[in-house]
Amino acid sequence: MGPRTSPFLRGSCWGRPQDLKIAWAPPWHGECLWPRQHAQTLWYDRPKYVFMKFCVEDSTDVHVLIEDHRIVFSCKNADGVELYNEIEFYAKVNSKDSQDKHSCRSITCFVRKWKEKVAWPRLTKEDIKPVWLSVDFDNWRDWEGDEEVELAHVEHYAELLKKVSTKRPPPTMDDLDFTTTVVSCSPAELQTEGSNGKKEVLSGFQVVLEDTLLFPEGGGQPDDRGTINDISVLRVSRRGAQADHFTQTPLIPGSQVLVRVDWERRFDHMQQHSGQHLITAVADHLFEMKTTSWCLGRFRSIIELDSPSVTAEQVAAIEQNVNEKIRDRLPVNVRELSLDDPEVEQVRGRGLPDDHAGPIRVITIQGVDSNMCCGTHVSNLSDLQVIKILGTEKGKKNKTNLIFLAGNRVLKWMERSHGTEKALTTLLKCGAEDHVEAVKKLQNSTKLLQKNNLNLLRDLAVHIAHSLRDSSDWGGVVALHRKEGDSEFMNIIANEIGSEETILFLTVGDEKGAGLFLLAGPAEAVETLGPRVAEVLEGKGAGKKGRFQGKATKMSRRAEAQALLQDYVSTQSAEE
Repeated sequence: MGPRTSPFLRGSCWGRPQDLKIAWAPPWHGECLWPRQHAQTLWYDRPKYVFMKFCVEDSTDVHVLIEDHRIVFSCKNADGVELYNEIEFYAKVNSKDSQDKHSCRSITCFVRKWKEKVAWPRLTKEDIKPVWLSVDFDNWRDWEGDEEVELAHVEHYAELLKKVSTKRPPPTMDDLDFTTTVVSCSPAELQTEGSNGKKEVLSGFQVVLEDTLLFPEGGGQPDDRGTINDISVLRVSRRGAQADHFTQTPLIPGSQVLVRVDWERRFDHMQQHSGQHLITAVADHLFEMKTTSWCLGRFRSIIELDSPSVTAEQVAAIEQNVNEKIRDRLPVNVRELSLDDPEVEQVRGRGLPDDHAGPIRVITIQGVDSNMCCGTHVSNLSDLQVIKILGTEKGKKNKTNLIFLAGNRVLKWMERSHGTEKALTTLLKCGAEDHVEAVKKLQNSTKLLQKNNLNLLRDLAVHIAHSLRDSSDWGGVVALHRKEGDSEFMNIIANEIGSEETILFLTVGDEKGAGLFLLAGPAEAVETLGPRVAEVLEGKGAGKKGRFQGKATKMSRRAEAQALLQDYVSTQSAEE
């Protein structure tokens, strides 16, 4: 744990619900390739816009294309899995007045309706519901007669406030727990990722408290975790001027409860967020590189710099400078300014949310930086311990992503790296200083073995082709399966045989699993049979000029595919 004297509560939205003060930075995102799995998607309807949230944590290679009748989305998740969604809209939209925003947890699209104040009963053009598409019930409401609904909500909220006890002072800066009062508790659902990696929907309750220690997601920073009366809080989110706490156990409005914060998670977020402020200020001071967004990920954090490139020398200079300031033990202070305070103009920031209310919260690193921020921070740079910049990568639109770790994450990274180094020393039977050279030698040996193996496979393919051609079974349908081989191996056999009268069915791979297949023979027959064989093998492929080849997931169904080919040949022979 970090020092108890740190004002870790900054930005945790304590105080009366109407006094919550949130300000955040724009989220980070990148560009993309086109994938084939689907991202879980939430949507809801509003008078002027349709909102969509693609739920992908730590996404990379993000690409969003919004057209008047459809949206195409793609990215990679934290495990490198490619995701792809294409949706044809229920009605025409104004693509030029639509936009998207990215965060660590999701990509949200704001799609402007072509005909405003016309309700959409569904998102898709066709009256179907894909398994990956769900209504965002936390944000959905019947907006027709919206003013009356909002008025009723305000009156209900005011009535609840009358029932709670007399208002106490907000939690102090060094509280790890705090007693407060439940204002409301309503049924809700939460979409989360299960232990098997699949999305799950949890049933529970959204709890609103008179005050809270727990920080809702915002400003590039994920939300806190903690407990209410020892009941786990699984998500804290901001809704207007209040913080919603998702639990799976209901709490009675008006009752007093004890709120505790998960300090390990909170202190980690404090270190990363204060580290981001410091790096941003130093990069701007040394090289005039502005930060356009940032993302606090589960394992690493990313700062997007408004520069097409950052050299290794610049990275080293930034890292050296920030660690010098950590050693200087510079204080980090929090102030609140009114909107009309002239000093606001001198503070770095990228604007406030449309629904911001109350004073502006400013984080100041003494002599280094002042910045609008709602997040949680350390009270002194010495609490950061150390910052390590892991490197850079290409960002979107002539920007560069700088990847960094701060505080305890550096120690954990060093522990993992040392464990890997010890394991490699045992496997390679040499010291750490010789690991790279040893791996290079292994790579060269592997390449030579692969080359020799490829030559042998080619010779074998030629031999097999001649054996098949000279076989007494030649004619009709000739099938061959081998566990070892690749597309080139099958094509060599087909080229050597070169027959346009016989249907050649070749497969390689696991007999009961996945593999490759090739169909060769008369062009008309191959064009007809190729897609059908792919369907039987539960695969996909393409072809032309008497060849059809592709990937299969069920090699165990080769016999069915061969029977299909035999039936075709028999039918053709009978017709002749």
